[in-house]
Amino acid sequence: MMLPLNRPHLRSYTLAGLLLLGLSGAVLPLQPVWAQSRGLPDFPDLVDQVGPAVVNIRTLEKTKPSNDAGNDEQMLEFFRRFGIPVPPNLPRTPRSDKGQSEESQPRGVGSGFILSSDGFVMTNAHVVDGADEVLVTLTDKREFKAKIIGADKRTDVAVVKIDATGLPAVKIGDVNRLRVGEWVMAIGSPYGLESTVTAGIVSAKQRDTGDYLPLIQTDVAINPGNSGGPLINMRGEVVGINSQIYSRSGGFQGISFAIPIDEAIRVSEQLRNSGRVTRGRIGVQIDQVSKEVAESIGLGKPQGALVRGVEAGAPAEKAGVEAGDIITKFDGKVIEKSSDLPRLVGSVKPGTRAIVTVFRRGTTRDLAVTIAEVPPEKPAQRIASAPTKPTVTGPAQAMGLVVSELTDTQKKELKLRGGVRVEAAEGASARAGLREDDVIVAIANTEVLNLKEFEQALGKADKNKTVNVLFRRGEWAQYALIRPSR
Repeated sequence: MMLPLNRPHLRSYTLAGLLLLGLSGAVLPLQPVWAQSRGLPDFPDLVDQVGPAVVNIRTLEKTKPSNDAGNDEQMLEFFRRFGIPVPPNLPRTPRSDKGQSEESQPRGVGSGFILSSDGFVMTNAHVVDGADEVLVTLTDKREFKAKIIGADKRTDVAVVKIDATGLPAVKIGDVNRLRVGEWVMAIGSPYGLESTVTAGIVSAKQRDTGDYLPLIQTDVAINPGNSGGPLINMRGEVVGINSQIYSRSGGFQGISFAIPIDEAIRVSEQLRNSGRVTRGRIGVQIDQVSKEVAESIGLGKPQGALVRGVEAGAPAEKAGVEAGDIITKFDGKVIEKSSDLPRLVGSVKPGTRAIVTVFRRGTTRDLAVTIAEVPPEKPAQRIASAPTKPTVTGPAQAMGLVVSELTDTQKKELKLRGGVRVEAAEGASARAGLREDDVIVAIANTEVLNLKEFEQALGKADKNKTVNVLFRRGEWAQYALIRPSR
């Protein structure tokens, strides 16, 4: 709770003001030199409120003991001969090599917090990943073996269950109300030190450090072992899960990241219901839209997601999305940056029908797409070399381009209606990033299906201005900006 210090309002009067008061006897309203001071946050009550719901998590893995019975026997004989006490870590009787069983060895330490009074605990996926056994310790020192309900590596969220009831649970906060500069607190087990409290402020929101999550950045001291612990606002509500730090040394350096709790709760609900997370997909490879590309193609400001490639048979291809399109909206929601698209699509249930708005060669159109479920990724294909004779035209030569017609086989491989293959790129074209084997499919927002259309489009383009070229490289499409020679 933010409490102001109870200090009286002080007013300071200038000499001129005092003289004026003395001469006239009038009371004039004067501005205070400094306003009432704000109080610093009071953390002890928050610790008392949230602390009991924060847990320590230890993970174990099973390993076979090393075959060193012979060495142990020699060491025991040495200690007996010279009357030296046997160290506690050395077995007092030699171990047999036969019938060795697996032993549970400590694997890692993390944190978590109780979601519900019946024993569901949230933590990071990387805390429990690969563990053979998970032990949860409460603040009252009770320890439970936990069952992993599910873990999602993409968001780094996991849910485990302990066999207990009547547990203290956290309150979930509203991330949308979280403001940059707001005080926040973390409770966790850095380096295994249980119930450690640290505090700081929200440094930034919507940090793009993952495929599906815009993370909360703070300057709260977070170290190894804090992973999975709660990030708490001044109302005692959990607003995030402490997940990552930026560090060159392995320790805290002032930059920490937390998973927004609203995203984590959505993931946890799926994990609790089915043990896995189902995400939507439309089957496109995307990239950012640069300012130069946006201006060149007439989009205006750099926003949306540039479609570099469309997977064969994917929902996007069936809906008519093409490589080179700029997806500006998904289901009515504006795509400000390319990372917005996978988050929006991923949150939609497979089988749902949605509208994708694309900007294509100067015009905007809406395409209906049916969302599919995320499958394993496919490797990109390479096209075969063109046997046709390379062509050099006047405008192309000025840009350093040598191109050739696409064969029917190449069109089929790339699933293209047409285009021209780059045989060589020098000068301005090479500086723009074009290279051999690229396939040019549009110039200056004009589609080119063959050499004739390529020459016509290039002839109409203003050579004194930057010319945008849409091309395919393998399965993926991107823009090149060929600037005029100076």
